[in-house]
Amino acid sequence: MGVNENVLKPLDRLSQALAGEMEAVNALIRQRMASKHAPRIPEVTAHLVEAGGKRLRPMLTLAAAKLLGYPGDYHVHLAATVEFIHTATLLHDDVVDESQQRRGRPTANLLWDNKSSVLVGDYLFARSFQLMVEPGNLRTLEILSNASAVIAEGEVLQLSAAQDLRTDEAIYLQVVRGKTAALFSAATEVGGVIAEASEEQVRALFDYGDALGIAFQIVDDLLDYGGATETIGKNVGDDFRERKLTLPVIKAVAKADQAERDFWTRVIEKGDQRDGDLEHALDLLARHGAMDAARADALDWAGRAKSALSVLPEHPIRDMLSDLADFVVSRVA
Repeated sequence: MGVNENVLKPLDRLSQALAGEMEAVNALIRQRMASKHAPRIPEVTAHLVEAGGKRLRPMLTLAAAKLLGYPGDYHVHLAATVEFIHTATLLHDDVVDESQQRRGRPTANLLWDNKSSVLVGDYLFARSFQLMVEPGNLRTLEILSNASAVIAEGEVLQLSAAQDLRTDEAIYLQVVRGKTAALFSAATEVGGVIAEASEEQVRALFDYGDALGIAFQIVDDLLDYGGATETIGKNVGDDFRERKLTLPVIKAVAKADQAERDFWTRVIEKGDQRDGDLEHALDLLARHGAMDAARADALDWAGRAKSALSVLPEHPIRDMLSDLADFVVSRVA
């Protein structure tokens, strides 16, 4: 599996359409990640923020606001808030997962240390709350603060669920809604709220972000077992080595015979991994059609995202958001 270069165009078009607003977001991010007294904060933050990420989540906020005709500037603050929350969670995640690579570069915890990553992540969370207050909109504050709590809850749930073979697809979906989709849906929802969209439109934006985030995470989990390192920005098989029960494995475990279940118990629950285990895991995923089934789920969620857009105004941005849903899943098409 890999990325077809042609399908990058929807994201590029969205980026071009929002170029002015994104420039303002990036300027605000650089301004607010500064620290007079702790120079390590901008050092660590810049390492991740400037690593070439697509800024997808803040773009969703800007796109939602622009689609609904918002004439002001506070969508920039909300978009920067979303990016700070995202960056903070990445710093914390890399410590929890003991990761060594992020976006194709060494992780901050590897270059500095775990303490720096955790504390700088805390700083960014604090900055995000300062930013989300500034628009003076209680509802956007509620949405983003709730999303922050849901993200943390999802990460904690994953700690107990990720290495337990009893974890089923319902629990997996709950984890994904927490750790990934919550910020996607909050990003799109606050864009509609700040634009004073109707309740139907705000709900549609939430539904779009929720479904897009779920599709995005399923694809990410698929790529971990079949993507090139330069494509996914991390090492192939990281989820396996970190003993994470992601959707392809959950589907394979559900169809496993006793010998296969013993294998999954050894490598996932007990953490006894040996040479050749990753290759055997890939064989089991293929034997039970787990990758194809997970891919079908991702396509279904992308379809739900596109359907949610139907109540929103006709606009080039709406078309780009629809194409973006196709782009997310085309990475494994």
